[in-house]
Amino acid sequence: MSETVEVGTGPVSRDDVLAVARHGAGVRLSADAERAVAAGRAVIEKLADDVEPHYGISTGFGALATLSIPVEDRAALQLGLIRSHAAGSGAEVETEVVRAMMLLRLSTLASGRTGVHPRTAAGYAGLLDKRLTPVVLEYGSLGCSGDLAPLAHVALALIGEGEVRGPDGDRSAAADALAGAGLTPVTLAEKEGLALINGTDGMLGQLVLALADLEQLLVEADVAAAMSVEALLGTDAVFAADLQALRPHPGQAASAANLRALLADSAIMASHRDPAACTRVQDAYSLRCSPQVHGAARDTLAHAATVADRELAAVIDNPVLTTDGRVESNGNFHGAPVAYVLDFLAIAVADLASIAERRVDRHLDAHRNAGLTPFLADRPGVDSGLMIAQYTAAGIVSELKRLAAPASVDSIPSSAMQEDHVSMGWAAARKLRRAVDGLRRVIAIEILTAARALDLRAPLGPAPATGAVRAALRDVVPGPGPDRYLAPDIERTVELLSSGALRRAAETVTGPLA
Repeated sequence: MSETVEVGTGPVSRDDVLAVARHGAGVRLSADAERAVAAGRAVIEKLADDVEPHYGISTGFGALATLSIPVEDRAALQLGLIRSHAAGSGAEVETEVVRAMMLLRLSTLASGRTGVHPRTAAGYAGLLDKRLTPVVLEYGSLGCSGDLAPLAHVALALIGEGEVRGPDGDRSAAADALAGAGLTPVTLAEKEGLALINGTDGMLGQLVLALADLEQLLVEADVAAAMSVEALLGTDAVFAADLQALRPHPGQAASAANLRALLADSAIMASHRDPAACTRVQDAYSLRCSPQVHGAARDTLAHAATVADRELAAVIDNPVLTTDGRVESNGNFHGAPVAYVLDFLAIAVADLASIAERRVDRHLDAHRNAGLTPFLADRPGVDSGLMIAQYTAAGIVSELKRLAAPASVDSIPSSAMQEDHVSMGWAAARKLRRAVDGLRRVIAIEILTAARALDLRAPLGPAPATGAVRAALRDVVPGPGPDRYLAPDIERTVELLSSGALRRAAETVTGPLA
């Protein structure tokens, strides 16, 4: 781990989030962030003795905001807030999600607009830098008033309670892990408990991770579609730039350009360009409309990225310090902007997987696969070929359709009706995360299927780009032959997609794909 991300008073970037969350980069606070945090804390300490009540400083929380808290009980108030809100349940949340969430909360703390003590911000930076990841459980956030339980589990580790995962993945008591890393548990003062849990960092972190995955998968979906169009003796004429320009969506244009590049100089395509050799007037929608569907998903992704970048630039806390020194209540913790695009992406993911699965099925049906064997089997009847791989894809697509149902419309009131409308953005993020994994598996099955179909078109050869993808796949997955154990073939293809190896293989011929 050589890279270190410096967190200043401005927003962290999506690349910063990926570096810290996914690649284990270290973290440090900039000097300007340290000054801003100290200045913000000075404002809170002045207000702590004010006779006028200030929410979260000298009052209770949520529905208990009208209760005044004596000075001697305020440290206990902050400690109790973290302990009581660390009420998560269910499966453990992935390390990369927790690290993303921690970095984003630290970014808000570093703005100086939350009023935390410098030692508290430094404590978060220390946890990230030492790669100590608090154990966070799946359920507990309604996506409003912040991702409360997930962020409280993180804050619990900061104060030396709860559990963490170390750099090697081992689980241990937070107090022991902090001591082993040379870190001191933080004692929270006025306002700090709220500042640690009142943000959209969990749902935003998962959005940033999903954006990175989908940017890659959308190119890989074009690769899979190109292989299918070629193997099924489709036409690339419909991808012509002038036809695509009649409907000027940028995502559609980018996808069609990828398909043209991937299919260039294909001997298989050339073999049936003569009208006398090809009687098919139009290809099925799953082939012909690939740029329209893939392009719509690209445009959806671009919108979601815009929302993510705005959110990365946000300072979310309640109450929040203004630039002129006021401490004001607000509603910026409501997760609706992020929740909506998380749900929107889940719809796009489901449709991408759906059209890919239809192309898989077309390869396997002898009535529709332009002369290939049923199920691409070596000896149909004796062998089943890829019949059940399509079942796997269909099962995933069915689940993705269920996951496309929006979480953000399902508000459930909480906190004695004080928090009477919530975003459910965390739930939207969790289901999108599962959906992205499902999409990758469906695309893997399409590539596995299309590659076998291309093999069966021999002696005709594929395009140089699709041929390079097939060759990269054949390095780890054998070609056609008698039935064999299919699950490892699917998993190896998934790994090639995750690593970007198949995209890179195509780009050795095409240059960068958009």
